Amino acid sequence: MRYVRGSITVVLIMVIAGSAWAGGSNYGITPGTRPEIEGRISEWTVPTPMFARDPAPGPDGMIYITVMYANKIARFNPLTETFTEWELPARARPHGLLVDWDGQVWYTGNGNGTIGQLDPSTGRVVEHKVPSGGDPHTLVIDDWGIIWFTEQHGNRIGRLDTRTGMITEFEASGQPYGLALDKAGNVWFCEIGAGKLGKLDPKTGTITELVLGKAWAPRRMAASPDGSLWVTLFGKGSLLHFDPVAEKILKEYPLPAGRSGGPYAVTVDGAGMVWVNEFYSNTVVRLDPNTGKIRIFTLPSKGLGIRKMVVDAEGRVWYMGSHNGHLGVIE
Repeated sequence: MRYVRGSITVVLIMVIAGSAWAGGSNYGITPGTRPEIEGRISEWTVPTPMFARDPAPGPDGMIYITVMYANKIARFNPLTETFTEWELPARARPHGLLVDWDGQVWYTGNGNGTIGQLDPSTGRVVEHKVPSGGDPHTLVIDDWGIIWFTEQHGNRIGRLDTRTGMITEFEASGQPYGLALDKAGNVWFCEIGAGKLGKLDPKTGTITELVLGKAWAPRRMAASPDGSLWVTLFGKGSLLHFDPVAEKILKEYPLPAGRSGGPYAVTVDGAGMVWVNEFYSNTVVRLDPNTGKIRIFTLPSKGLGIRKMVVDAEGRVWYMGSHNGHLGVIE
């Protein structure tokens, strides 16, 4: 570990942080478990296929999606197989999103430097401006309603208190990308541009780093029920298992498509099964960490461009093809 003191753009609120496990991507919905995965795959074309991405389940069972280039949020109803869309403020260019326990949709305004809040019951949108004016990217939420987010090109980690709307930023490096919370409340993030993992201690604002290898390109990260973390190594074609307490690598798993597969999104279901997609081969891989057994799911459409996957409360795996506009589910 190389220790780096993070400078703080605005006043640091000292908090005693900790977070019970909230799912494979630290969203408000705890992922469910399916004892048997039949392997049935269904896909639907979104109404506005303009770089739709980053699905997230809501407490109502709906699946919410950002439509980045159309400046919208879309919602899919699995029961009726229908979509609803909401317009966002100009230049928001929504990237990531999550849905909290009250059904409020929070998204990163990658284009206008905001964290937005959409109330689906009214369509009202409230924007919270990031002090640095950076480029909010990926976000997670803890059990106290604190949203943590990365700013890839702004090289910062942000903290939004959803109760007050106050945002605090911490200077980082290496183009922060995917992130997850460990059980102690520490914020772990991928430094995709530097080949490192970063750790932010929310009690002190201090950031420490673990050097992996620049060509490894760690991209996305997910928390497991046992507290360990899983990281996609986009540059190596493998999946990394990491112990955040001991701060050490437990194991690296080469994936079927190899170095050219481009592992991107990763999530973990309620049983600890790990799901990762291989971007360039249009496949999703399920890994059982207990046995090392891998199962490959070849998706029905091609050229998907999956950048995010999530597990809903019923244990179904949802993905969004940003390139071909297909929302899909594996069950």
